[in-house]
Amino acid sequence: MSAPRRPLPAWAQDASLGIFVHWGPYSVPAWAEPSGALGAVPDDEWFAHNAYAEWYANTIRIEGSPAAEHHAREHGSAPYAAFLDAWTAEAYDPADWARLFREVGADYVVPTTKHHDGVALWDAPGSGDLTTVARGPGRDLIAPLADAVRAEGLRFGVYYSGGLDWAFTDLPPHRSTVDVTDLRPTDAAYNAYAFGHVADLVDRFAPDVLWNDIDWPDAGKAPGPHSVEALLDRYRAAVPDGIVNDRWGVDVWDYRTSEYDAHTQHETEPGWEHCRGLGFSFGYNRVEDESLTLTPRELARLYADVVSRGGRLLLNVGPTAAGEIPAVQRRTLEGVASWMTAIKPHTLGRRMLGAGEIEATDAAWWRAWAVRDGIVAVVDAPGASVRALDGRPVTTFVLPD
Repeated sequence: MSAPRRPLPAWAQDASLGIFVHWGPYSVPAWAEPSGALGAVPDDEWFAHNAYAEWYANTIRIEGSPAAEHHAREHGSAPYAAFLDAWTAEAYDPADWARLFREVGADYVVPTTKHHDGVALWDAPGSGDLTTVARGPGRDLIAPLADAVRAEGLRFGVYYSGGLDWAFTDLPPHRSTVDVTDLRPTDAAYNAYAFGHVADLVDRFAPDVLWNDIDWPDAGKAPGPHSVEALLDRYRAAVPDGIVNDRWGVDVWDYRTSEYDAHTQHETEPGWEHCRGLGFSFGYNRVEDESLTLTPRELARLYADVVSRGGRLLLNVGPTAAGEIPAVQRRTLEGVASWMTAIKPHTLGRRMLGAGEIEATDAAWWRAWAVRDGIVAVVDAPGASVRALDGRPVTTFVLPD
């Protein structure tokens, strides 16, 4: 399946920062071995030593893994579903989240609506008691965030795990990337289930971003009433300026994505998006302290690098089970907020620079891009400078301390 590539709408071309939110029952155990970044850890080590706390339900099923040992020791090998019942979200304040996201300069926000564990954060059709409405928090967690985000003037998207659902199937744990491809639900029943979920998200929230993950069930890749093609036709009719990512297993995307050190070959397509957490995990991992979390300076440097190469940064926060942005993550976001507020207007209408357009002086590290009225440069020290060889004015920002 292939569709003509649509140009990104103006809002997405100008956007440079999104906020990802991974929140689910995995936020109760909130544990993963901080082994390293996706793509930097060998595949034959990654799954048993998975740094993603949101993969807890899979990692604890791998015998001998540090997560399995932690789970047996701390939780008595309780079934994963027990964490849904223990999840109360008692401190959830979506207005506070949205305010923080606006203050740090976000253009859009994309929360997980159903991750690989199969738990829906809204009253998803056909999900029975595997929702936060039926169990745990006892309410829809998506609708109030959508309202709060839009009240702050930001765009709202949704993440959905179409490729994996560990609650829908009874398959062995994933031990390799090949397993992720081979051990996933692909049949018509799961396709209809996932189609119903995403169609409901479209109808309820008209999301500006439709962010699918891993793949889509193979039964939905051929034309038909429950096909990806039918789903995206429905979406584009409802949200004409909405955008679709590239993780459907078919060629229907509006933009490409990379993740930590993985899929960096996608970072040449126009309007690409890089996603990562403030630490090594997306879901909250209580092990990740300041030493494992981006500092404000490191975050500003990452942002400038992505923007200078024509991309957008989708930066993740992983709330606690109570619903609080962890202090170690909030500290970084608040620490970079004033810098981001100052530089964000200088990213509108940007384009990448070509070779030979600029030169830098006394800068060990720098990044730059062109805008309508000149060039914007980010340098690593107050004494550093960037000069346009054709005399265009250069607006310079120094990385925060």
